[in-house]
Amino acid sequence: MTGKSEPETYPETYNAGAYWGPRKESPEECARRTATFLNLLASCDPLLAQWYKPARSRKDARSVPLIPPDVPTLTELFRRGVNREKGGPAIEQLGFRFSFDNGGSGDDYASLRINGGMYSEAVSNHCALSLPSKGSNADRLLTTPVLTDVVRSMVSSWVPDWALAGSSAYRMQYREPDSAPFSLGWITYLSRRIGSVPPLPAPVRIEPVEDKGTLIVLTPERFTVANPEHVALARRVRELLSRAGLMQPATQ
Repeated sequence: MTGKSEPETYPETYNAGAYWGPRKESPEECARRTATFLNLLASCDPLLAQWYKPARSRKDARSVPLIPPDVPTLTELFRRGVNREKGGPAIEQLGFRFSFDNGGSGDDYASLRINGGMYSEAVSNHCALSLPSKGSNADRLLTTPVLTDVVRSMVSSWVPDWALAGSSAYRMQYREPDSAPFSLGWITYLSRRIGSVPPLPAPVRIEPVEDKGTLIVLTPERFTVANPEHVALARRVRELLSRAGLMQPATQ
């Protein structure tokens, strides 16, 4: 007789991301948005105020700083990051991409990956920020005020359809289908294009982001998948968003 298998567990790491549909933009336009974003990030926390040009090795990681952001340098990085078949021409509709980091190591590390200028229906544009998971920088960064500012910075810079900051373990354990318009985070932003957010239970906070959309903050303290009350609240909020037509019905 076989017992019921335990649910798979994942390491509690945190990240933030902004996602938007097809939007044709040039390398220069992507660079200007990136420069705006880096300047806004720098005001969120000191760790997010240092970024370096992609290097061939960790030894050279701090050789060329990207702060203060220089639009011509960023433009060239996007041009080099054009998608193409090996040895073939650029695939224009797949836009541009590049990744860079803050020169840290181990758990005390932040990195950015940007895919912009894509106008194919098959892929989505995004800006993804990986955050440190342990140590004093994580203690300072993984708070509601800081991550709220990070998400707001993403919205101001990239004007996405949705954005979030939160636990990757929660999103792995409670996966959304590939066709879902967005996933729920500790902090979630929804563009007005997606719809209107309904009233949500305490301690959830709802606040506007300029005239662009709505921010949903699940808990004032750090959200963790190890806390059953946090998970129950997230599932309840997800259900209410589904009833309001903002998410697909849950499959688990």
